[in-house]
Amino acid sequence: MKRSVVVLMAVCMMLGLCACSGKSNKLVMATNAAFPPYESVEGSQIVGIDPEIAKLIADDIGRELVIEDMAFDSIIAAVQTGKADIAMAGMTVTEDRKQNINFSDPYTEAAQVIVVKSDSDVESPDDLEGKTIGVQIGTTGDIYAEDIEGATIERYSKYFEAINALVQGKIDAVIVDREPGKVFVSENAELKMIDEEFTVEEYAIGVAKENTELLDQINASLKKLKESGKIDEIINKYITAE
Repeated sequence: MKRSVVVLMAVCMMLGLCACSGKSNKLVMATNAAFPPYESVEGSQIVGIDPEIAKLIADDIGRELVIEDMAFDSIIAAVQTGKADIAMAGMTVTEDRKQNINFSDPYTEAAQVIVVKSDSDVESPDDLEGKTIGVQIGTTGDIYAEDIEGATIERYSKYFEAINALVQGKIDAVIVDREPGKVFVSENAELKMIDEEFTVEEYAIGVAKENTELLDQINASLKKLKESGKIDEIINKYITAE
């Protein structure tokens, strides 16, 4: 009887170790898949610049990439609580975010831009004073919009909701990252993008404060991917030169 118990405990321990091993072998990426060309849903897949770069990183460090789609303002909390290993969602490095998570070396540069209707009188960031502006909750556009004098800020869970509100005349402008902004404008003849950029930023991968080993692995992978030209290759696949 005692031998049976010992054998049973040994089996349970082995199963537990296997389960733990399986879990640790996954690299869970938290994203918001409504941000083309960085991430979007295509059929049953999440595709874009970020998923492709993340897949190369996962392969390089010997882990299986799993992508979890969620609200943008839930991503940092998912990493902090261990529900996800990395935050990768066209996420700009900011001082506020650095209080909550660590960031990898940047993998690309981005910018915030202004999208308006084609007949709008808004021609520069200065013209946003007193306007009603749409932003996605938790984005840098949301943060920067707070500093616009006299502006009314309308917050949406996804960028395309803000764009729809703009088309319907419910708001005057949308502050959005440059490349998604180009996509939205290309898909709607009623919209245009203001030439002057609102801000210039850098995108990086977010990792939990205590997970320094993973951060070091990601930075090492990013260095190799940059040097090999793989990151430029992926970005150029989705973003063509004008």
